[in-house]
Amino acid sequence: MTSSPAEFHWLSDEGPLDDIFCISFIRGLPPLEVLARLGVDEITIKEMTFDEFNELAVEQWISTGGDAPDYVGAVKLGNWAILVEPLGWRVPTYPNVLNRLSEGTEVVSVSRHEYASDEFVHVINRDVIVRFDPLSPQYRTGVDPKRWEAVMARVGLGPFTSDDSMPDDPIASAFALASEITGVSFTADVLDQPFLVAVATTE
Repeated sequence: MTSSPAEFHWLSDEGPLDDIFCISFIRGLPPLEVLARLGVDEITIKEMTFDEFNELAVEQWISTGGDAPDYVGAVKLGNWAILVEPLGWRVPTYPNVLNRLSEGTEVVSVSRHEYASDEFVHVINRDVIVRFDPLSPQYRTGVDPKRWEAVMARVGLGPFTSDDSMPDDPIASAFALASEITGVSFTADVLDQPFLVAVATTE
């Protein structure tokens, strides 16, 4: 599919996810298995709307003084599960989490953090293919950091030298790249679906 950053500007604005969140795409797994691999308290698993579990995450964020909330929600989109972490960054940050989620499958994760650093990571069966900050895509790590170079350039994440200007909208471009890799688009109406929600307990 051909994706444009314009489709994803809502994720870099002050939208329903605000300015700290993580969205992960996990291929071929149902939402319940995604939660199980992530590591959640099973008795907390419940179907909720995005607004309902986002409110719980915000309340926890405030009560802890800014620690990442434990509330996560998963929903199916095509052949992928989408894992939403409001105000969180668990998936791209903790290697054990990425390893569990990507075992035998594929994970693409985009994290936005207005006060720290953003992150994009693509993992296949525990191997990090490429990882980078969308604000500085010329600095990439992974076992195949050039794999998506042509696509990155097309969606506004290139060229790739230290002399290049920063991307116009790095978060929108990162989600356009995720869409190109996965074949599904994280559009605003995904948040209208019912989510399977739980409290994460492991890292």
